[in-house]
Amino acid sequence: MVEKSIPTDIKKMSFEDALHELETIVDGLEQGAGKLDEAIGAYERGTFLKQHCEIKLKLKEARERIEKIEVDRAGGVSAQPAEIG
Repeated sequence: MVEKSIPTDIKKMSFEDALHELETIVDGLEQGAGKLDEAIGAYERGTFLKQHCEIKLKLKEARERIEKIEVDRAGGVSAQPAEIG
């Protein structure tokens, strides 16, 4: 199976926008809306949206962990695990 890269328009989306579109696609597929070829196209786009959301979420988690690193007055560094979830 050949892996396709995430389309540029999806890469530019915020996490929230991508998640909203993914939810809309899932709702449409669950309701059986559209023709088979449209459903296949929507499923493929949904797959890319899901991948994009996963990447954005991992970046967000990493950013939160970095923000938890505190430099104390003596110049030492202490790290505390971020509470995510």
